[in-house]
Amino acid sequence: MDDRQKILNLIGLATKAGKTVSGEFMTEKTVKTGKASLVIISEEASENTKKMFTNMCTYYEVPIYFLGGKDELGHAMGKEMRASLAIVDHGFAKAVVKLMNTNVGSECEEDLSHLPVCAAERAQNGGKHESI
Repeated sequence: MDDRQKILNLIGLATKAGKTVSGEFMTEKTVKTGKASLVIISEEASENTKKMFTNMCTYYEVPIYFLGGKDELGHAMGKEMRASLAIVDHGFAKAVVKLMNTNVGSECEEDLSHLPVCAAERAQNGGKHESI
C-alpha cells in the first residue's frame, strides 16, 4: 500500500473517530478557533479556495497540505465530494504529516514545530516542499 492510500485510510479512521470536520465553512471555523491540527485541501479545489486556506493556515500557523481529488477525499471520509477538511486530533495529524513528509526527507519529519513554515513553503511551491 502506498503512502497516499495510507493517508486516505488515516483520514477515514479520524472521521470515524469524530476527529475531522469538512466543508469550507466548518474547516474555516475550526482553523480560526484554533482547534485544527492539520488542514487538507483537494488538488481540484479552486484557486481562490487554495489561496484563502493557504493564507489562513499560514496566519494561524496550521499545517496545510494539498492531496487528491474531491471525490478521493470525500470517499476517504465516507461522504460526498469534499474540497477541504481539517483534522482536530494532534495524534492523527502527526501521523498524516509523517506520511506526507516520508518522501521529502525534510527537517519537518523530526520536528513538527516547523510545520507552519513548511506549509508556507509548500503553498509557494505549488503544494510541494522546496527540497522536492
